[in-house]
Amino acid sequence: MTDKSLEILPDKSSLIERSLQLVLKKMVTAIEQKGQCTIALSGGSTPKPLYEALASQDLPWNQIHIFWGDERYVPASHPDSNEGMARQAWLNQVPIPAANIHAMITNEADPAIAAQKTEQHLQEFFKVSPGVFPALDIILLGMGADGHTASLFPHTEALQVCDRLITVGNKDGQPRLTFTISLINQAHCVLFVVAGADKQPALAQVFADQGDALTYPSRFIKPQGELIWLLDFAAGEILAG
Repeated sequence: MTDKSLEILPDKSSLIERSLQLVLKKMVTAIEQKGQCTIALSGGSTPKPLYEALASQDLPWNQIHIFWGDERYVPASHPDSNEGMARQAWLNQVPIPAANIHAMITNEADPAIAAQKTEQHLQEFFKVSPGVFPALDIILLGMGADGHTASLFPHTEALQVCDRLITVGNKDGQPRLTFTISLINQAHCVLFVVAGADKQPALAQVFADQGDALTYPSRFIKPQGELIWLLDFAAGEILAG
C-alpha cells in the first residue's frame, strides 16, 4: 500500500522551499542509514530553482549519487538536455565526484542500445541481477499538462514495458530515455513537484478515484515507499476544496 500525501503550497517559491526541505531530509536520512543517497532528477523548468537551491547547501557530496528519471536524446551540451540543465544549475557548482554523476547514455545511433547500456550501468551500480529492480532513495518527478511524467507519455509503448529498468519513450516522434513504471515504483520515495494552472485538468484525472492511466500516465505511479505530491496553488486549487 503506497503511503500517499498531498501538499498544496501558496506559490511557486513556497513549492520550491518545501521541496528543498523534503529532499534534504530524505538525503540526510539515507546517508545516516546506509552511507549514501541515490536520487533521480527530473527535467523541465519547475525543478531548476530547486537545483539552484541545492547548489548552496553544504552536503557530503561524495555520498550522494545523481541519476535522471528521463532524458531527451541529445548531448548534454544541448539546451534541451536535462543533464545539462542540472549540471549548470547545481552539479557544476559543488564538489561532487564525477563518478557520482550517472547520466543517461545518449550518444548511440540506436536509442534502444543506449537504453540497454544505461540499464546495465544501473544494474552494476546497484549490484542487481537482470530482472531485479533496485530501489532509489528519491525519485523527483514532474507532470505535464497531458498527465505524463518522466518520458512516459499517454498511449505510448513505454507504458507497457514492465520487465526493464530503462526504455525508450516517444514524444512527437522524438526518442527519449526513461525510467520504466516498474523502476519508479520500486523507489523509497517518489516526489512530484508540479506548478501551473495548466496542470489542473490532468491533476483532476490523476487524483480521481477511477481513471484511465493510459491517458494520464501519472496515475501509474504507486511506489512501494512514499508518494508525495507537492503542488503550487495554481496547480492544486482544483484539489484544495
